[in-house]
Amino acid sequence: MGPGALLAGALGYVGVVDPHRPDSIFPVCPFRLLTGWNCPACGGLRTIHDILHGDLAAAITDNTFLLVGTPMLTGWFLLRRRSGNSLLPVPAVASVVIATLAWTVLRNLPGFPFVPTLVTS
Repeated sequence: MGPGALLAGALGYVGVVDPHRPDSIFPVCPFRLLTGWNCPACGGLRTIHDILHGDLAAAITDNTFLLVGTPMLTGWFLLRRRSGNSLLPVPAVASVVIATLAWTVLRNLPGFPFVPTLVTS
């Protein structure tokens, strides 16, 4: 019950407090603070907020990688676990690491089409 209540509270907070607004109280990404780059998960809170509010277009803009990758990886883990196979074979780990690194570089290139939606008013 404890982890479920914690998850519900966190989702409730992200659903009520808009992370698109610069004055909202959310932690600063340490990777971005140190490097100036968006990390692979930057935009994740905005994506969750958008999904909770039914705005799929904004969620896609905020972080496509997490929006698509998290359900795919979760489903893959569940299928592997159900069939009794190893959850973390080396080729799978390498694929996830390479995809994450590629996403990190790609999303930080100038002119990348998916720019996080921040409200500046």
